Amino acid sequence: MSSWPGREALMEHTEHYELIFQMSGAEDDVVAVRLTDRTGAGGSPVYEDETGIVRAEISDRGEVRMLASGGHQVPGTPLLARPLGEGVPGRR
Repeated sequence: MSSWPGREALMEHTEHYELIFQMSGAEDDVVAVRLTDRTGAGGSPVYEDETGIVRAEISDRGEVRMLASGGHQVPGTPLLARPLGEGVPGRR
C-alpha cells in the first residue's frame, strides 16, 4: 500500500483564516480567506478570499506573505492571521 508523500500534512492545514489589517484612524479591516489547492514559493498553502483578489501564503506557524493577484497591486501586510474552525461565527 503506497501513499502520496505529504498528503497527511496537506490534509491538516487550517481551512479558513481571518486576515486582520490595521487601518490608521479607522476600525481594523478583516478579510476571510479559504484554503486553495495551490502552494506558495515558500511551500506553504495559499489562501484567498471569495473574490480571489486577496491572496496569502500562510505557514503552519502563522507567518503570512501576501501575494499580488494582479498587475500594479501592492498588498498590505496583515497584523494577524487568525485561524477559524468549524462553527466559528464570522466564518465564510
